[in-house]
Amino acid sequence: MNTPNNKRKKETKDKINKVFINLLQTKEINEISVTDICKLAKINRSTFYVNYLDIYDLADKIGQELEQDVLSLYQEERETNHNSNNFLKLFKHIKDNQLFYKTYFKLKMDQNFITQEYDYHLSKKLYDDKYIDYHMEFFKAGLNAIIKKWLSNECKESPEEIENILKSEYKNKNLI
Repeated sequence: MNTPNNKRKKETKDKINKVFINLLQTKEINEISVTDICKLAKINRSTFYVNYLDIYDLADKIGQELEQDVLSLYQEERETNHNSNNFLKLFKHIKDNQLFYKTYFKLKMDQNFITQEYDYHLSKKLYDDKYIDYHMEFFKAGLNAIIKKWLSNECKESPEEIENILKSEYKNKNLI
């Protein structure tokens, strides 16, 4: 493979992503055109289409990239099949990548957010198996609501404060 061309391709994709994410802060996805992105990124339409099928493919790929970043935070835990319930590293990641998370939630990609990796075995110990799916949905919705609220406040609270908010919701369960 030609490394300089790979570097150039990555730089081009990064430029497209950045322009798209910035546009999403003021527009809905259906209001953004490939032409808008190309103009602001100073690229040809053919360059855009070499990298993405359309705007929605671009949005999906950005979402997948963020999900992979989040999953990599917990790689060791998945490999050892141990859940530390350490949400602090997630909250630090969110604070450091606010614009990406705002975009992720704006695009409504949070339906399968981080809780897909939530510890099923821990939940089994604490909840009746018959109702575990309800607990999982409740936890996912609550976690997402906390994150969205924090993002809407520009992450003014520290990651540690947000972790304490989450811990206070589970203080009687000895989870965290």
